[in-house]
Amino acid sequence: MDKLIIEGGHNLKGEIKINGSKNSALPILVATLLCEDEFVIENVPLLRDIFTIKKVLEVLGVSVTIEGNTVKVDTRGAVGYEAPYELVKQMRASYYVLGPLLTRLGRALVSLPGGCAIGTRPINLHIQGLKKLGADISITHGYIDAYGNKLKGTEIFLEGPNGSSVGATINVMTAATLASGCTTIEGAAMEPEVEDVANFLIKCGAKIKGHGTRRIEIKGVKKLHGCEYKVIPDRIEAGTFALGAAISRGEVFLKGASASHLEAFINKLKNASADIFLEKDGFTVKMDKDIRSTDIETAPFPGFPTDMQAQFTALLCLSTGVSVVRETIFEDRFMHVSELTRMGADIRKEKDYVIIKGVPCLYGTRVMASDLRASAALVLAGLSASGTTEISRIYHIDRGYENIEKRLSGLGAHIWRQEE
Repeated sequence: MDKLIIEGGHNLKGEIKINGSKNSALPILVATLLCEDEFVIENVPLLRDIFTIKKVLEVLGVSVTIEGNTVKVDTRGAVGYEAPYELVKQMRASYYVLGPLLTRLGRALVSLPGGCAIGTRPINLHIQGLKKLGADISITHGYIDAYGNKLKGTEIFLEGPNGSSVGATINVMTAATLASGCTTIEGAAMEPEVEDVANFLIKCGAKIKGHGTRRIEIKGVKKLHGCEYKVIPDRIEAGTFALGAAISRGEVFLKGASASHLEAFINKLKNASADIFLEKDGFTVKMDKDIRSTDIETAPFPGFPTDMQAQFTALLCLSTGVSVVRETIFEDRFMHVSELTRMGADIRKEKDYVIIKGVPCLYGTRVMASDLRASAALVLAGLSASGTTEISRIYHIDRGYENIEKRLSGLGAHIWRQEE
């Protein structure tokens, strides 16, 4: 098992290319199961999760070839209907196979998912939506067992107690593309990743409109076909590197990043005194002033993304005032707090929020990552800390950031990977 070593105190400066979105690439790769054809998916990040979904597809009988950041998928021929626990437990996004398998085969047997330990993330909305399309679904022995030979379009409300669900919206939308009649999803997730999957499906011949709004309309078609498609840039990766520039008092151009996908985040970064310069092919983040305190509340898009909460918390540890960060999506997404406290942060947790009193500096020490975004928060803290930081259990970060140590080194960070 590897760990990351960071010698803090070095400003990040230069340019970094933002990779394709993991949260788009995963469901897009799975959606190729909807038909028998060949696909070329470009701008796919080379992440642990991508290789996991590759194994899932291969177990189902699909041919998957990775050449650089391009993935070639051949779904022709027979495919299986079971996604086993051994693979699905590694990554929650494996459940995306549920909708496509059900649509193509009329049967899907998918293990209940794993992933980051950031709280209860029920899949009831996925099941509810697919049942509305006519599927017969039960949960037995840790598996979702679904039948549905003739899915039929209908009206479906998909909003849960914590807002809209990206995963459920994508799963139901993909299944509805080949259902008879029209399907209307009310309370749909508006995230850019949902739009991206919809645009991919449209290129395959699906009839979808309203994606990117609360109401998505899908008119079922009889058949889809293969295509070439380029995945959008990863807004969470862009936000993480933007915070790297800010917390290290540096200046970084995020090449390829889409500012329109990060408006709420950028506004909060400006509140924290960062300068943001929008450019033709990305944006620049510069921090040469004291970090100001600001309050954050996570929310579904277009609100402040929950996947940026941990990283922004690391920045606010060094602010000049007191900040409150409220988490409204996942109840256990503050596990980075105890590790930041070990580095000298002054944070107090109260139910679904934390109160952060800024300190002059953080100190390097040994810390342990608990999940993907908490890992990124510890890396950011390490970049600014006095002394050396060692981060263990970094297999989490490899799920969402490609070669993070090499890319940060290219910006001037003193960071390297080492076997424990």
